[in-house]
Amino acid sequence: MSNFMNYIHFPIYSVMVLFLGAFLIVVLGKNKTLRSIIAVLSVSISLACMIALIKPVMVNGEVIAYWMGNRVPAGGYAIGIAMEVDALSLFFGLLISTAVFVSTIYSIQYMAHDENIPQYYTLLLMLAGGVMGLVLSGDIFNMFIMVEILTFAAVALTAFRNRVFGALEAAFKYLVVGCMGSTCILAGTIMLYANAHTLNFAQLSAIIPGNMNTSTKIAFALLFVGFSTKAFIVPFHPLAADAHGAAPASISVLISGVLTKSGIYGIIRLTYFLFQTMGLSTFQFLLVFIGCVSMFLCVTMALAQHDFKRLLAFHSISQIGYVLTAVGLFTAVGFSSGIYHALNHTLFKGLLFLAAGAVLHETGTTNLDELGGLSKKMPHTTVLFLIGAFSISGIPPFNGFASKWMIYQACYQKAVESGNIGYVLVTVICLVTSVLTLASFVKVSQSVFFGRLPEKYENVKEVSFGMRLAMGIFALLCVLTGLFPDLVGKYLTQPAATAAFNASSYIDAMLGEGYAASAMGPFLPAAQNVVFYEAGVWSPMSWLLIMCIVLLAITIVAVTSKYDRVSAVSSGEADAKHALFFSGEEAVYSQVGGSDLFWGFKHNWRHYFSFMHDLHSGILNDYALWAVVDLALVMLFMLIVL
Repeated sequence: MSNFMNYIHFPIYSVMVLFLGAFLIVVLGKNKTLRSIIAVLSVSISLACMIALIKPVMVNGEVIAYWMGNRVPAGGYAIGIAMEVDALSLFFGLLISTAVFVSTIYSIQYMAHDENIPQYYTLLLMLAGGVMGLVLSGDIFNMFIMVEILTFAAVALTAFRNRVFGALEAAFKYLVVGCMGSTCILAGTIMLYANAHTLNFAQLSAIIPGNMNTSTKIAFALLFVGFSTKAFIVPFHPLAADAHGAAPASISVLISGVLTKSGIYGIIRLTYFLFQTMGLSTFQFLLVFIGCVSMFLCVTMALAQHDFKRLLAFHSISQIGYVLTAVGLFTAVGFSSGIYHALNHTLFKGLLFLAAGAVLHETGTTNLDELGGLSKKMPHTTVLFLIGAFSISGIPPFNGFASKWMIYQACYQKAVESGNIGYVLVTVICLVTSVLTLASFVKVSQSVFFGRLPEKYENVKEVSFGMRLAMGIFALLCVLTGLFPDLVGKYLTQPAATAAFNASSYIDAMLGEGYAASAMGPFLPAAQNVVFYEAGVWSPMSWLLIMCIVLLAITIVAVTSKYDRVSAVSSGEADAKHALFFSGEEAVYSQVGGSDLFWGFKHNWRHYFSFMHDLHSGILNDYALWAVVDLALVMLFMLIVL
């Protein structure tokens, strides 16, 4: 019994209990109470296993190697399938298990009136098991298997409410482009196996850096693009908007907070461990560039949305851009702040999607043009939503402020250390994105929760306790992780960052002490002295910075709301009704409706938004072509740079 409860077995328990729960619901799921118990128990055990590993892994620095069938390495050669838990994989495992737990709690009452509920819980647990298996796997082919499981579960859940307009189309787009990404991962895995004759991730990490030929470079490009499709970074961002718009809110939490993290995790493992290319400034540029483009492009796309969930979907990818940018800096503070923001993103974006689900559950719509005044009928949901909105906008004392401030600092430090002025521009892009995020959520708050309540929503009521409980868990965590960034750093992000900068320790833990040095020889990365120098989040300088952000937000709104009278479309005679309030301006200048609160900004940027509208055609063939072009460009980049 004592051996059964040894924490060494917890990684396999955390994955298998989810798949076992999915199987039991298929068999016993007709009973509503029983299936709810099975689902909640499965996700609770998985979460408990992850929490139990914090002390040995995060605090004591242990790397757990779990070999299936007890087939340990022989003579330094991996002969079996392995699972591994270092601080990095445990960090992502904690994110996943927390999001899945809260989503399951929310689902019990949110999905109560839907059909085919047993199938819903089966797919939810399969999705959770796939992502958990991916981040804990020590075998690259097993990672591909888990990618396949999570992809098809996510596609099915996107189409679950198949009577919702656009659900089947969104699922089909996700299926096609998602399978293109999975195929890239499989092809890259095959090419690596052909070169190294092993599938063990640690052993590949020891062999590949010293054997970079044309085929391994192409494999890198294939794997990078494959995992990029799972993270939904540009140019794969339209898939997230379509999937979020159609999927139940409880699944949007997982797509945003779990699936995107699986892609980011894959990219980190590729660049920091498998190919160990992050020491090259060109690769740092690649990740930072993609992150900045995703960050800025998607926040502007969010401003143009009139649907609550689609708006949140674009914000989700914008926030992932922050994560990729910080990770791409290849500094201890940058990496730590990047995954800190990944943690915060899971929390505040999960909260926001659950709030959107609550609005949909009670009103039947997420159209910003039809909503308004719901704070009078749903006060608890309003408060919880505002916590999420303050968090994502980077307002203290919530968690988004802490991680964004650390990212600003990391970008500035990188500019000073490298002498590259471009990283100052990156800091500016991060700040402007934060301002536009704040503007966007001012718009959403006005459109949904404040203003006039439409007559048809006079009978709307607050959502059930179970749904509010799930939102409350996320809201509480948003506050706690914002108030205590030092504890988050000490016990979560800094151990994970230390693990990322010591690939040789990971290799030795899996294959035996000294294996990395003997296998890699001159390609062995130098030991990293990981130092986390940070100015305090709550220092006076931080408050000065936030004041500057607020002033910049006001300036941008004021400047971009000043229209060009020559280029504006004339409406003829001035509107006498509004002459006093608008100082005699023509009616065309008074576009300040709820969902278009920043109409003036969009008017001045109309050429940009018109271009983006034409570019995002919604046609699957175009998105598939984007994937092919992206693969070609990344492949060319790898062949030139490596």
